[in-house]
This record gives sequence, structure tokens and C-alpha cells, in this order.
Amino acid sequence: MNAAPAGLLPVDKPAGPTSHDVVARARRVLGTRRVGHAGTLDPFATGLLLLVVGWATRLAEYLSGLEKTYEATVRLGSVTDTDDSTGTIVATHDHWRDITPEEIASAAAGLVGEIDQVPPAYSAKKRGGERAYARARRGEHVALEPVRVVVRELRVLSVALPDVEVAVRCSAGTYVRALGRDLGERLGVGGHVHALRRTAIGPLRVEDAVTLASLDGADATDAAGAAGAAGAAERLLDPLVGLGHLVRFELDVDEEARLLHGQSVETGAREVPPDGPVLAVREGRLVSVGRVEENRFRPSKVFPAEGRT
Repeated sequence: MNAAPAGLLPVDKPAGPTSHDVVARARRVLGTRRVGHAGTLDPFATGLLLLVVGWATRLAEYLSGLEKTYEATVRLGSVTDTDDSTGTIVATHDHWRDITPEEIASAAAGLVGEIDQVPPAYSAKKRGGERAYARARRGEHVALEPVRVVVRELRVLSVALPDVEVAVRCSAGTYVRALGRDLGERLGVGGHVHALRRTAIGPLRVEDAVTLASLDGADATDAAGAAGAAGAAERLLDPLVGLGHLVRFELDVDEEARLLHGQSVETGAREVPPDGPVLAVREGRLVSVGRVEENRFRPSKVFPAEGRT
């Protein structure tokens, strides 16, 4: 019997489908319900959506915090209720015609670093136990608390007013829609994100992703569809590819056996920091994720070589 497919599947999402739509297609193609994602993309956005398949779904929490990279078009002079092009224009300003590239670059620089960002009203943030977008769709006023995020780069690529192309590199949880809104506010003319493309998640690049069209082509019952499904499974990446930001240490065969039985192991002379999750690896294969306490690695998730449930 063939092993169930497992690993990371980078997908280049087109505009239109939701992240859940892409997950549903991957489930059909790969023949497994165990498919999730490590961070959503709005339907209007394109680019890299990282799917987790099979036992790798248990690693989603360690992948969702990876740094993200985007390219966005900010349209100055018009404010929408969603902070993007799918919303209703609620205000316009004609003074965008007088803004200089130097002013735009200066305003963008002011949004770089650790900032307190107010999420868009149409977002998945919860307010009073309910998603903000649900309340906003009912016409309620939604006031969300600022969230501390890190914007490592907000670089102006080109200016063709009223549009400004920018490159963004930021922490997980940062709303690029809010950056576009705030850039317009800093310039005194308002703005929204007209187009958005995610180009990278941590070390993974959109250039290496499969297209949604190729997944659709594999979604068939004939021989060609079966071959396409097998091809999609072959594109799955080892989860360790996306976990390079975590500390890891190498196990010997006896330590691996103890971890697989739920026991802790001594770190010994190996220097493993006590903060944050740690990967325990045996000959290039992920065995466990856990934490180090009092010089012992204590497993929280274990992945046997066979089955990897």
C-alpha cells in the first residue's frame, strides 16, 4: 500500500479563489482530507500559499509565523471600506497629483520598524468573540485595537500616480492592506491596496510553487488525471525545508527510540537554547518537536518513520 502523501506544497494562488478553495482542490487531487495551510491569502491577492499535507499539518503552527514578502500596488487618493480594491470607495482626494516621489519614499520609510498597526475592519480579527469582517458586513462600526508588528522593508519600486508599487517584507500578522491605507494617510490623500502578490514565505519562493491550473489539471479520473495527481505528490517538500528558523539537534539511534516512546533525552554537551520549539532530527529526518527544560529535550510532537501520524 502506498504511503499517504505528506509534506509542504507551495501553490501560486491566482486572484479569485479563497485559501480554503485551494485547500479543497488539493484535497481532491491528493486524495486526502489532511490538507491545511500556513497562513491565508485574501481572495483578491495572488502568490504564494503554503499548504501542509498529511502529518505535516501538525507543523502548521511553526510555519505560520514565518516572515512574509509581498509586492503591492497602492492606489493613492481613494479610500475603501476594506482597504483594498474589493471594497466600496468611501472617500477621495485629488491632491495625489501634487505628491512627489521623494514624499512617497519618506512616508514609506516612516512605516518601517516595529509599529502599532490597526488591522482593517474587514479582517479575521475577533471583536467581542466575533470576526471583525462579520460585524463590518452588517454595517456595524468596528474599532480594532492596534497590534505590534514588524515591517522590515517597505521599499518604493516605482511611481505612476495615483499608483505606487512597493515591496514589503514583514512579520507574520502584518496586514499589507493596512500599510497601504496608512501610507495614504501619511501623505494626506488616503489610499488602498489595489493589487497584492505574496512572493515569499520564509525561505520558500513563489517561483518554485505549483500553479492552481496544474492542480486543476490533476483533478480528473482518467489516466492523465492520475498522472497529474502523482506529479502533485512528487512536488511535496520535506517539512524541514520550511523549518530552518528553528533550532535543531541531531539524535543517535538510542535517543530516537526513546523519543518515539514519549521519553525525554538529555541534550548533554549539545548547545540547545531553552527558549522556543526545538527540532530533534535523525539523519536528516524530523523525529520530534519539543522544548528543552533543565538540559533535557521533552517531546511535544513525535513523528515515527513509519506512518508518521
